[in-house]
Amino acid sequence: MKAIGAPWRMAYIRGEKVKECIFCVDGEVCPGGDLRLLEGESAFVMMNRYPYTSGHIMVVPRRHVSNLEELTTAERAEIFDLVALSVQALKESVQPDGFNIGMNLGKAAGAGIEDHLHVHVVPRWNGDTNFVSVVGDVRVIPEDVVQTWERLRPYFRRSVR
Repeated sequence: MKAIGAPWRMAYIRGEKVKECIFCVDGEVCPGGDLRLLEGESAFVMMNRYPYTSGHIMVVPRRHVSNLEELTTAERAEIFDLVALSVQALKESVQPDGFNIGMNLGKAAGAGIEDHLHVHVVPRWNGDTNFVSVVGDVRVIPEDVVQTWERLRPYFRRSVR
């Protein structure tokens, strides 16, 4: 039998849970270091510390809002621009075969953080969903999130904002 390791998971399980919104706490967005890739006027791009797959990015408005209709026109435009930039950076850096892009609004929709909306940009590869996810209820993440952050950072640094 083969064992699957996910050593980063224990830090989450045993770690102190932030009581405040994890997207609003300056400098403490992600335990163990800030994984922001780009700062915009009203939104930012960051790595997901606990990704669905390698390269899982989130675009987050700076303002603490939970409903789309609370966003201003400028905020919505910048968020979508940052989603497009994220797709381009991922295409160049990790060459995925496709993307899942979406939001989980509300607990019933699967939102892990209900009070601060955010957009998930998840690169996908043909065959990346395998038996482990289906029968083992386990995800295999082939690259550490910090290594992925280091790979993506140059693509966001060169963007003109």
